[in-house]
Amino acid sequence: MKPSFIRHSPETGTDYSIYIEEPAHWPVGEKIPAVLFMDGDDQFSSAVKAYHTLLKDAPLTRPLLLVGVGYGASYRKPQNKRFRDYTPTVMPGEDGTGGANQFLKFLSETLWTELSGRYSISETERGIAGHSLGSLLALYAIFQRKPFFNRALISSPSVWYDDRSILKIVQSLRDEQKVLPARAFLSVGEEDSPSMTGDLTLLEAELAARPFEQLELIQKRYPKQDHYTAIDPAFEDGLAALFPPAKIR
Repeated sequence: MKPSFIRHSPETGTDYSIYIEEPAHWPVGEKIPAVLFMDGDDQFSSAVKAYHTLLKDAPLTRPLLLVGVGYGASYRKPQNKRFRDYTPTVMPGEDGTGGANQFLKFLSETLWTELSGRYSISETERGIAGHSLGSLLALYAIFQRKPFFNRALISSPSVWYDDRSILKIVQSLRDEQKVLPARAFLSVGEEDSPSMTGDLTLLEAELAARPFEQLELIQKRYPKQDHYTAIDPAFEDGLAALFPPAKIR
């Protein structure tokens, strides 16, 4: 898939490949939600497929602007900086990690300004989505004092990263505040690794024991699906849950 445009980030010093999927029919006079998908080089086609599946027959989601954020390079290639950009803490022994703050600044400032100049997008519903390490970034984006992104599609999140540092981040935020106005979709395949399934359960248990007011959680498990096969159903169900059509909202 060819990127729609390239955007340089002064925050990270990286050029990002930006992939766009516009709705077939843009509602006249309406601003629609934009959803930013991580790992755009590898996973944006799954996001587009999920979106179009939801629009068939009786639509299960609203018109959306899908935005894939990539590097022009697939996983593990030198130009791909996902392990820097998607990780909220510096992991011992892993140089170049812990760049999530600067990357989120790029998404919420430089890239969002660009998107707002090109498209009529909502400022009240801002979506972020990812799978695996990309959904660790989505988790981190939601659990901010005043999150810029208030809709998060979190598929098979890498809670394991840096001795589960994201759990400490969630706990620390809950110590500081009781209210978090956002909606998050959490899912994993039941045939994923015990670490992936177990760590998500730990996160969900933490949120159940000390819930945030106004934080709506939608939780899903996929029988007979592993780390890779869970992507398509998670993107489909996540978009439907986070952005339902007006008649069923």
